[in-house]
Amino acid sequence: MYPDSSPKERENIACREHGAVFLMGIGGTKENGELRHDGRAPDYDDWITQRPDGGHGLNGDLLVWNPLLEMSFELSSMGIRVNPETCLKQLDLCNVNERKDFVWHRMLLDGTLPQSIGGGVGQSRMCQFFLRCAHIGEVQHGWYNPKEVEVLKDHGIHLLGLGEFPEADPATTAQ
Repeated sequence: MYPDSSPKERENIACREHGAVFLMGIGGTKENGELRHDGRAPDYDDWITQRPDGGHGLNGDLLVWNPLLEMSFELSSMGIRVNPETCLKQLDLCNVNERKDFVWHRMLLDGTLPQSIGGGVGQSRMCQFFLRCAHIGEVQHGWYNPKEVEVLKDHGIHLLGLGEFPEADPATTAQ
């Protein structure tokens, strides 16, 4: 589908056409031999194991069309996590074999950590989507680059937790 489009362009086209899509096998080698759809971590989801349908990857993303941002919008990412064999292969494919020496990787590779499945619908992403917010910081408190905050303010986007609403801040309310 859409062979002349980049992976992100294909996501946008599919979401715009269908409203919501579930993409399986995010991360592995693309048909043209290039590696990775969108920079998926090699030590998280399994994106190389062959599925019964002939595709590869035991992970997927739930995407919707976001009319405010005019682009696809990820509500959930889920999948079967790497086991020792897939972790080693994916680290090698991505040229990051030095990660094998990290504590978490050593524990996975020596069998201390079990095989697992992960994922879920992100509550903040759902709020951002349904409330039609342009930035996740409008629904979730966090730290943001001050330069980015100024650009967002210039566009009328106010982020939580930045002291922009002194009437709601107990520290500024007279006792």
